[in-house]
Amino acid sequence: MDFGVHLPQLGRGADASTLTRFARELDRLGVHSGWVSDHVCWPASFDSKYPYSADGSFPAPNDMAWLDPVSTLVFVAACTEHLKLGTTVLILPYRMPVVTAKQLASLDVLSNGRLILGAGVGWMAEEAAVLGMPWDQRGKRSDEQLEVFRSLFEDDVPEFHGDFYQFDKVKFEPKPVQRPVPIWVGGATQAAFERTARFGHAFHAAFQPVPTVVDEWQAVRAACERRGRDPGELTLSLRAYLDPGAAMNPAVSVAGGTAAMVDMLGTMRDAGITHVSLDPVAPGGVEGRLDVVSQFMEDVAPQMG
Repeated sequence: MDFGVHLPQLGRGADASTLTRFARELDRLGVHSGWVSDHVCWPASFDSKYPYSADGSFPAPNDMAWLDPVSTLVFVAACTEHLKLGTTVLILPYRMPVVTAKQLASLDVLSNGRLILGAGVGWMAEEAAVLGMPWDQRGKRSDEQLEVFRSLFEDDVPEFHGDFYQFDKVKFEPKPVQRPVPIWVGGATQAAFERTARFGHAFHAAFQPVPTVVDEWQAVRAACERRGRDPGELTLSLRAYLDPGAAMNPAVSVAGGTAAMVDMLGTMRDAGITHVSLDPVAPGGVEGRLDVVSQFMEDVAPQMG
């Protein structure tokens, strides 16, 4: 089982020295991957509902500092050697695909092939409106973006003519080091499951109880089979809280002492989850969260093989 950790990309620790120290320690500890989330700006008020909370509220305040995801990963790439670099998830409808492809290819080149493109369609219509981006048919737009990425990343002379995006033959260099770039699809809808089967190398669930993830994974596997694709090609990943103090919802956390954490991770592994992306929860700010991660990697991770 591989373990990722969310980087201190947001809040009071979102600065160069803290990010450098945190990322280098993850690298030293042998953490598989470092992850960043994606928001550009926060409307003062919005009606959109966050899909991973019971009441639709978002758990972070709207005045929290939030570094750009791709820029943050480029920075982290420069101060680490082995840590894979993932987005959980990049909101495709917020950006134009060709420019985004250039940023992602550059990140993969500069990191020597460490990018994991976690991709999703988003949930906050008001944020897209501020960015001047259309929200209608965002699922189909996102699918086309992934097609654009694939052409730009893999074709010698890419071109694309879709319903939403079009360009004639171009040269696009440099290509990413990874061919193909691993795409981990997020979401909790049938459209997301179909997107995973069509484009994904992993299904990246977030903050959901294991039984729910099992049901979603079955839906992904069924979508693969309808496409004639081997479901065994895909990884199942879950984003969860790392919470020794059991302050958060235990159903979506790796929580408690060492034995309790090992038990929960065993349940996850039995469900087919082979990668867990951890959001550390602890008092003491960034240092407290880093202490929690260090303890986990020393005491818990070795027991999971």
